[in-house]
Amino acid sequence: MPTPARVAAFVAMVESGRFVEAIEAFYAEDASMQENLGRTTVGRAQMVENEKAALRRNAIVARKGSTVLVDGDHVAIRWVFEMTDDTGATRVLDEIAWQRWDGDRIAEERFYYDPGQVR
Repeated sequence: MPTPARVAAFVAMVESGRFVEAIEAFYAEDASMQENLGRTTVGRAQMVENEKAALRRNAIVARKGSTVLVDGDHVAIRWVFEMTDDTGATRVLDEIAWQRWDGDRIAEERFYYDPGQVR
């Protein structure tokens, strides 16, 4: 079960734009991540590569002030990201991350959002 300080440190790292570093520091080596009902990515190394690819496609800024709910091993976070592509078009992604932690690492994560936001 994560401590409130550990979850707060994770949120602070993401909100500061250190997305790859957050995956490396807070996810279990064999963690899984899923976008809505899409494919599941397994393994921290693959998650890091996916995040690097996303950052090559978009400049991503996390808005400050994320809402966080912690209940034992489960954490829910409302993230709001601004994503600007190479044409200068900016989209806002408002999503909920549902996480299961194993000790001080995220073991499973699933994102819930309206896919129309990212088209």
